[in-house]
Amino acid sequence: MVFLTGMAAPSFAEPASGGKPRITLDEFFNSVEFSKVALSPDGHMVAIATEWADWEGERFREDLWLWRDSDGVLIPLTQSGHDSDPMWSPDGKWIAFLSDRDSDSDSDKSDKADDDQKGVTHVYLIPVGGGEAFPVTRGAEDVHSFAWSPDSKTLYFATRIPWTKKQKDEYKEQWKDVVRYREQERGDVISRIGVADALSRQIAMGTEEPKKSKKDKKKKDARDKDEDEETGETPGAQAVVTSQYRVKSMAISPDGSQLAYLTDSASQRFEGLKEIEIYVADTSKAGPQTTARQLTKNEALEDELQWSRDGKNLFFEVVQGSVEGAYADLQPRVYSVNVASGQAIRWAASFEGAVMHYALGDNGSLLAPGMLGTASALYQQATPQEAFRKLAGWPGTYGRAATATNSPRIAFTYSEVDKPTEVYIADGADTLSAARPITSFNKLFTERELPKGKPFRWTSDDGTPVEGMLLYPPGKFGAKNLRLLVLIHGGPMDADGNYFGADWYDWGIYAASQGWLVFRPNYRGSAGYGDKFAMAIVPKIVSAPGRDVLSGVEALVKAGIANPMQMTIGGYSYGGYLTNWLITQTNEFRAAVTGAGAVEHISNWGNDDTAYDDAFFLGGMAWDPKARQNYLDEAAIFQVDKIKTPTHIVAGGSDVRVAVEEDYLLEHALHMLGIPSSLLIFPDEGHELDQNPWHGKIKVREEAEWIEKYCACPVK
Repeated sequence: MVFLTGMAAPSFAEPASGGKPRITLDEFFNSVEFSKVALSPDGHMVAIATEWADWEGERFREDLWLWRDSDGVLIPLTQSGHDSDPMWSPDGKWIAFLSDRDSDSDSDKSDKADDDQKGVTHVYLIPVGGGEAFPVTRGAEDVHSFAWSPDSKTLYFATRIPWTKKQKDEYKEQWKDVVRYREQERGDVISRIGVADALSRQIAMGTEEPKKSKKDKKKKDARDKDEDEETGETPGAQAVVTSQYRVKSMAISPDGSQLAYLTDSASQRFEGLKEIEIYVADTSKAGPQTTARQLTKNEALEDELQWSRDGKNLFFEVVQGSVEGAYADLQPRVYSVNVASGQAIRWAASFEGAVMHYALGDNGSLLAPGMLGTASALYQQATPQEAFRKLAGWPGTYGRAATATNSPRIAFTYSEVDKPTEVYIADGADTLSAARPITSFNKLFTERELPKGKPFRWTSDDGTPVEGMLLYPPGKFGAKNLRLLVLIHGGPMDADGNYFGADWYDWGIYAASQGWLVFRPNYRGSAGYGDKFAMAIVPKIVSAPGRDVLSGVEALVKAGIANPMQMTIGGYSYGGYLTNWLITQTNEFRAAVTGAGAVEHISNWGNDDTAYDDAFFLGGMAWDPKARQNYLDEAAIFQVDKIKTPTHIVAGGSDVRVAVEEDYLLEHALHMLGIPSSLLIFPDEGHELDQNPWHGKIKVREEAEWIEKYCACPVK
């Protein structure tokens, strides 16, 4: 195993009853996450994208690794710390990836600094046989998505339609620093460039003399300016098709004749449905004026495009909405659409749970994790008419699986509550139980006594069966009379289950290691329990699931598992919504920790980037007479005077998903009411707190101290 330099040294922890020490806060936040796993076409190599905290750099590192079957070695593929989304060329000789690393070859650096302080995201190439990575695209515009041609000779990529220097100067002259909220939005252009051309240009740049005369520099600048205006800033690239929308996914047909792409709103605000559809363009008729054919027209949010092996169908995932009818925030599912007829077919149609992160097997079958209850197993389906078959494997959670074009092998991530996430490889779909790990990034967690978990089931106040997960403190599995932390997941279309989680959002394992029984309820609105269960919170967006949570707590107390005098509650995002609501409904919790949770729905709708979905959950727009009362009845702010619970609040200073004003509003109300409270604002962070790892660590550190302080029950 290659040592990860730059990670903080582990601190010593107090031994638990089993002899191993418990995990410390520092160790907990040194976990490594896997953002993508990509199997080579022949199945003999795996490209792995990791993300982990760089404490000295105050950022998250993104690195690529390569595992080789020939020697079983995992080696660093890149080391810039800015690299993600590896994609194999169909011939297996190259890996393309995205990177926002700084590059001397990037043109228009001044614009890059103005537009994006983190750097511009470009497509890079690295030869699998050895050699340095080099940029394929250039310019001031981020690459939003990319794809290989089937012959491995061409890369397609999408960027925002670039402005020329003249256009930028004219805008600055007329508008200065004024932001035109909608008027300055623009769509994408999909371009393509030959790999051989990109390589030759890179070689030519590498052989240029380091010092040029002013005359030569002026000639080069003029040449680059002409190329930039003609080709969209990447020299040698050819525009294929333009879109009035952003392009978030694309795929090239097996014969190379058709480009399929999936659009999103140019602003990335979810305010309607027409912006999110699949289009198909003829690659032989490339040019800025090329007309693409709209393939889908539905009320669904499609994602993850892939062509079928025969090139007749396009597969896609629906993360929200409906292909068959009116919009509804249903569970994730997978479809294929016939490219000629536009007819869509749902796969795993009779499966009760959620289907996501699919892959296509070498025989054209569907392979996907299916979330059902607290487990997520791998399933396979040969055709839409055949059974969605659960594959024999381990209990726990299988993550995104990767398949090979010319091999039955499968690579995947896997974890359980007490088994940290690693990447595994299996020789085929029917040999999952014999899969072997090919990474050991999170080995430290196996040397600590981790909490153990199990499902907990109860009946809500209206007779509805509900389920969740319990995480027991190390050495106290099955114990009674434990102090309780109710940790509520966000979404709401998500679910807690038998998986390993170690980050600022999912800190249940750390809390349990500090002596808390962690209760993670899968309230109505959660995934994995059927669409009817998921839709049961409309339009009672917090009161309906809130009853499920409180009835679960009551069941734990009645069973003697939780101590009613030592109960706390918390959550982030939608979990924050519910936390804010529940502390207006009961004073049974000694402390609350909440983050990015709205306390009212009108201003939140106006500032949210998912306003369309917000209105769906509340039964319509705020001015709709049928929905108006829901906006008031389901808002914690109008019952905030009932709160007696000391409440800790966190927020990203640049959050758009749940505007930071919601957190200020809650804190202000608590302050006026004299309720103990604290508000932490993390500067430059959005909803995901993914800019500076110290922010997430400080969040959990302070939340853990808050519930300790107000529960006043030391760890034993």
